[in-house]
Amino acid sequence: MMDNTASAVTGQGGGDAMSPLALPVAALSMSTAGDWLALLKPRVVVLVVFTGLVGLLAAPGHLNPVLALTSVLCIAVAAGACGAINMWYDRDIDAVMKRTARRPIPAGRIAPAEALGFGVALAVASVLLMWLATNAAAAFILAMSIGFYVFVYTMWLKRRTPQNIVIGGAAGAFPPLIGWAAVTGGISWLPVLMFAIVFMWTPPHFWALSLWTHADYERAGVPMLPVAAGARSTRWHVFGYTLALVPLTLVPWALHLSGPVYGLSALVMGAWFIVGAWRVLRDKQDSAGVSLTKDAPAKKLFRFSLYHLAVIFAAFAVDAFVG
Repeated sequence: MMDNTASAVTGQGGGDAMSPLALPVAALSMSTAGDWLALLKPRVVVLVVFTGLVGLLAAPGHLNPVLALTSVLCIAVAAGACGAINMWYDRDIDAVMKRTARRPIPAGRIAPAEALGFGVALAVASVLLMWLATNAAAAFILAMSIGFYVFVYTMWLKRRTPQNIVIGGAAGAFPPLIGWAAVTGGISWLPVLMFAIVFMWTPPHFWALSLWTHADYERAGVPMLPVAAGARSTRWHVFGYTLALVPLTLVPWALHLSGPVYGLSALVMGAWFIVGAWRVLRDKQDSAGVSLTKDAPAKKLFRFSLYHLAVIFAAFAVDAFVG
């Protein structure tokens, strides 16, 4: 890991000294506010913030609205910090992947050192502000989520094992715990189940994406499951994890930790998820490196999975209000 980190710092991992990976600070003049926003991976942040907000809304007790808003802001800033540090560390592989080549660092619009400093500053600020605004438990879980994403997923797992997304998925599952702890100062069974749902949802969601971006990962030398085990094995993994996910989403309702709105939403969305995963399993167009069409089942399942998580977490919030 130290060799990888050293090469990332010096810019040796992705090209010669004149490449965009070793860009001088003077390149900052080329950056815009949009580049710095892109560095935070805003589309990822939205879903992370939403699950954290639901954890906060579902928690028993009351939190001053200003402090609640501050807590959500801290989760958003921490998620953005993780995105910035991830882009700094992965700038060598981002430069050779079509999907990521136009990101601010490989495109030469933001200097790597500045991106790293930006990310670290945001990470530290988010944890300190969470501690001051709420409590030590919420701040600790927030810090743990940042550390897990940066050190465990980005620096350790992503380039070493096709199970990177399975284990690393825990990083994106922390927000409901953080939101709950911000209100209560502790953890209970419901936020733990929310964590488990996001954790189990992440592999089929991300493997559906990787089925049509596997050529990028192969070119970058990242052992995502389609690269390491092939498309057929990946489709079976997507289907298997979906079959495990759907019953898990029904557990909060079965244990009376959520109400009928959540139970019905989880059942309907889960059935739809299984149908989509079955279509991915039966689809063969990703075999032999063939590019997937716009209406390919894997692409449809990836997009649907975003709605799936959003809907069932919204149902958690609705039940919390009406219950």
